[in-house]
Amino acid sequence: MFVYVFGQFSNIPKTAVPGQAGKRIDKAEDLSLVAQESISREEVEVDCSPSWFALRVKTRFEKTVSMALRNKGIEEFLPLYRCDRSWSDRVKPVDLPLFPNYLFCRIEPERRLPVLTTPGVLHFVGVGKTPIPIHDGEICAIQSVLQTDLKTEPWPFLELGQKVRVEHGPLSGLEGLLVEVRKNHRIIVSITLLRRSVAAEIDRNWVRPLLAS
Repeated sequence: MFVYVFGQFSNIPKTAVPGQAGKRIDKAEDLSLVAQESISREEVEVDCSPSWFALRVKTRFEKTVSMALRNKGIEEFLPLYRCDRSWSDRVKPVDLPLFPNYLFCRIEPERRLPVLTTPGVLHFVGVGKTPIPIHDGEICAIQSVLQTDLKTEPWPFLELGQKVRVEHGPLSGLEGLLVEVRKNHRIIVSITLLRRSVAAEIDRNWVRPLLAS
């Protein structure tokens, strides 16, 4: 987000253009140049900060893209969960993407080309060709859940529900929505941009309700 400050220019004497000693130009033109220069510097400073973005990738390319980005020195995050898959002769645990066809990378917005040229990457998630950053808090919440041994699984996107804060256990400090399924309680955290959620099974006594603001 850029913040522009506009002012009225009146009765301003002619002045020299910065960096061009002795040269004088019209007062309005001079102020306009100075203002544009100032705004450009501010935009660059704001726009250059690294942010988390979601990437849409080809089906079953999540792990391939994740490894390729890592090899390029790009910070990436591929959330996985473990589940049992049955074959004719055995049952085997496998790690699957929590968000199929998506993973996340943390970059400066103007340095998207090395990401986009990675085999398997389709596009950044955003509006048109403009990627939309994901709030750091949402990424941190997913990472916190995955750092525990709690049972984790994909969940339908939730916007409404009982908001709680975890006071005890490995997720202490995490906020999310509480749901009950077959007498088991789960805390739900979401990536709003993707409209996808993740559920982690917790003890009901670990949480306290948060008052609606």
